[in-house]
Amino acid sequence: MKFLKTATALGTVLSLQAGAGLAADAELTVFDWAGYEDPGFFSAYVEEYGDSPTFAFFGDEEEAFQKLRSGFRADVAHPCSQSVPKWIEAGLLAPLDTARIDRWDELEPSFRDVKAYTKDGQNYFIPADWGNTAVTYHTEHLNDADVASLQAFADPKHQGRISIGDNVDDAYALGFLATGVNDWTNATDAQFRAASDFLRTVHQNVRTYWSDGASLAQLMQSGEVYLAWAWNETYSTMTYEGHPIEIKRDTAEGASSWVCGYAKLTNAPGSEDKFYDFINAWLEPQTANHLVSAWGYGHGNAKAMADMNTEDLAAAGLESSNALRAKTLWQAPVPSALREKMIAEFELIKAGF
Repeated sequence: MKFLKTATALGTVLSLQAGAGLAADAELTVFDWAGYEDPGFFSAYVEEYGDSPTFAFFGDEEEAFQKLRSGFRADVAHPCSQSVPKWIEAGLLAPLDTARIDRWDELEPSFRDVKAYTKDGQNYFIPADWGNTAVTYHTEHLNDADVASLQAFADPKHQGRISIGDNVDDAYALGFLATGVNDWTNATDAQFRAASDFLRTVHQNVRTYWSDGASLAQLMQSGEVYLAWAWNETYSTMTYEGHPIEIKRDTAEGASSWVCGYAKLTNAPGSEDKFYDFINAWLEPQTANHLVSAWGYGHGNAKAMADMNTEDLAAAGLESSNALRAKTLWQAPVPSALREKMIAEFELIKAGF
């Protein structure tokens, strides 16, 4: 399988054109992770309207949540599964008219039909992309045996050569896995403290907390950082570019997996028709092919995934969503009290407390 270089944008909130000579569409604003302005994800929308939506970016979901709570307005947002219940309860998300989502019935049922994504019988979340957060390492500095366990992140011999994401969910997925928990939905206070203590130890070795795939790739190209807890994207794009990078999902403790997707924001100022056209473009098989081949992520359209080459999917660790969930800590929604503790504690850990 060939992997193309990911188009990644830096910045907190900015608008840009996603196609040469095209102005961003003022009637649809997408609040998203940097990089998802890649027009390969919504080419049918560009074909129909002649331009891409306006994009605004966030670094992590808590930042996005607080910005939306403070009054920032957009039409579409891209949260991940564990944040969706909190966003629903906060009144940030509007219910979906699934009859206007052409490929709703083709979505992976185990992602689409999670009870936590519904309220009063209405759906609020469209699963669009899924993948791993796993050990990723530079093979000129480390070998497979060096990263056989997640305890490598806490080994002082790697001080200053490690990076993990500036993302509470990925960080705690690492912490819980490393301390023997592969289902965080019912984690005890003692297990939460153990995971937090592990992350405090890891903090002593962290050179920097990466905020997006492009910044991590820059750190790893030279070997400045040679061990990371990273998304599929880093391995996919860097190996395509010829860098000696490997991903290891089969450590002694495992890896983590996640699903993210799109949601309609409450009081969206733009065009509702364009919202559904954007979503329908995202769920097209051509988008699924682009997401898998260019980024190394799985797509929420299970039918489109089933039509892909199984050997290519297996090579990317995407052979099936069931296998993804069975082998890893699944980043499912956690009780709100635990999530708030995770958010607060991770900020203390990053600050050195």
